[in-house]
Amino acid sequence: MRVELDLITGAIINASIRIHDDFGPGLLESLYEAILACELRRRGLHVKRQRLITFSYNGVDVEDAFRADLIVDERVIVEVKSQEHLLPVHSKQVLTYLRLMDLRVGLLLNFGAELMKDGIKRVVNDFPTSPDSLLRVNRSGPT
Repeated sequence: MRVELDLITGAIINASIRIHDDFGPGLLESLYEAILACELRRRGLHVKRQRLITFSYNGVDVEDAFRADLIVDERVIVEVKSQEHLLPVHSKQVLTYLRLMDLRVGLLLNFGAELMKDGIKRVVNDFPTSPDSLLRVNRSGPT
């Protein structure tokens, strides 16, 4: 599984660098997101854009709680930014998304950075959800 995640994140990073080289910083996040989704699909990856995430907490369903910018192969969350500098809250946001979706790896991509290599942050969730957890995300069946 780790090798697969590394291959997926490697493809995402390579595509991001290529896009940044072609367009540079300064465009809207939504444009970078759309171009990245197209490029990843061209590379054979399954990509969902602006996917609404629903979860349950303590038996209460919270529908459409947030939107994930990109979900790649149902394994990697990608949060796209286009800002001069990232803030610590951006990494925390990705980590929270990972925990709510019970995924392991996310990428925070800031296309606003002068160099794309400075705008890439990998976020890892090492806390598996307990089967008895009160939190359930996008899962069918009893909560």
